[in-house]
Amino acid sequence: MTTATNQAATTSNPENGQKDARPRFESARYIIGMFVYNTLLYVGFTMVGSTLMPQRLKDIGVANPSATLGVINGVGAVISMFINVFIGSMSDRTRSRFGRRTPWIVSGAVICGICFYMTGLPTIGIGVGIAYCISLIGLNMMIAPITAILSDRVPEKDRGTASAAFGGGAVIGQGLGNLLAAQFVASTRLGFVISGVMLLAAGWISMAILPREHSNLDTPKNNEPVWKVIVHAFTPPIKGASDFWKAFICRTGLLIAYQMITAYQLYILEDRIGQTKTQAGAVIATMSIITMIVSLIATFLSGPISDIIKRRKPPIIFACALYAIGIALAWLIPTPTGMLLFAGVAGFGYGMYSAIDQALNVDVLPNPQEAGKDLGFINIATCAGQAIGSVFTSTIVAVSGGYTMVFPVAIAMTVISAVAAILIKRVK
Repeated sequence: MTTATNQAATTSNPENGQKDARPRFESARYIIGMFVYNTLLYVGFTMVGSTLMPQRLKDIGVANPSATLGVINGVGAVISMFINVFIGSMSDRTRSRFGRRTPWIVSGAVICGICFYMTGLPTIGIGVGIAYCISLIGLNMMIAPITAILSDRVPEKDRGTASAAFGGGAVIGQGLGNLLAAQFVASTRLGFVISGVMLLAAGWISMAILPREHSNLDTPKNNEPVWKVIVHAFTPPIKGASDFWKAFICRTGLLIAYQMITAYQLYILEDRIGQTKTQAGAVIATMSIITMIVSLIATFLSGPISDIIKRRKPPIIFACALYAIGIALAWLIPTPTGMLLFAGVAGFGYGMYSAIDQALNVDVLPNPQEAGKDLGFINIATCAGQAIGSVFTSTIVAVSGGYTMVFPVAIAMTVISAVAAILIKRVK
């Protein structure tokens, strides 16, 4: 247990025998900081990934924007897989006066913010892709260390609530990101500026809110050769890790389904349903509001309830079921109404899942001392979901000539996620 965790776990004041208010205050700072971080991060990331970059590809005259978007997302996901695991492992080993996680987060925010803005500058598809992929390096410099904070600094009794705040920030950020991006469909340049500012703020503001990470310069220096460090960083957990990999599959399946619909919602509205650019932007804005409302309710109910009942699996399984139903509604009702129903039902399910996801992942860690590295492997599920989801969607559209068959495949992915969650044994 780290110094910060020991401090957070203190329950009394030795001088007067009274309960110390500091642990509760610090827990609140973790919860608020996690929420602010993921809200701002997902506002910026969603603006670019779901609307601004797809529209930019169309605006600069890319011949096949759907296929190009799939390639960009696929390459970006592969890059993220390696960067996330490597940064997670390096943060485990970092020694500095600011601790082992904070330096990565604040520097990653700068890189990500600048490069997300630059994604809107190129006038050819490959230029957009290069800027976006570089931005993902900075993004993963933030993601890998901050997810490890949940393991090594947040008290176990508050982990479900902190995870709910983390997940709630994600779903609310996605809704706000779609809502904001819809305002800039006709003129994407300012939208890219705002997204970059959001990513920068995500790292810097959250670090100001979270309890300060203590210096770990007194930690013994690791003198292993660089090649051994790299090999260790990319060695996946094996011993006692069966539940860990089931959680990995659970996240991957749901993220594939998410990517297949949400990342292509603009194209689905325009090409499948027949909306104009302006009409599609309005529908996306309405979907965003619906998603934010239902996700907020789902997230902040399911996280604390999970802590109270000491159960992680039932909310995860129910969330997968709701997400599948939401996709089915969008599939069977090929109108803007179907997409709005998807936003409501699937949004509630995704909010539930996001609330419990990180707590579940921490609970199945085979070695908490290597949380940064192992959670980096779990975070690969996000990257894999993005890559596979993009490949699936692009391939289905190319073969079938439309988006209709995307929906049943996405439903199948949610079923796989639910089955993986059911098979986890270590966590109830």
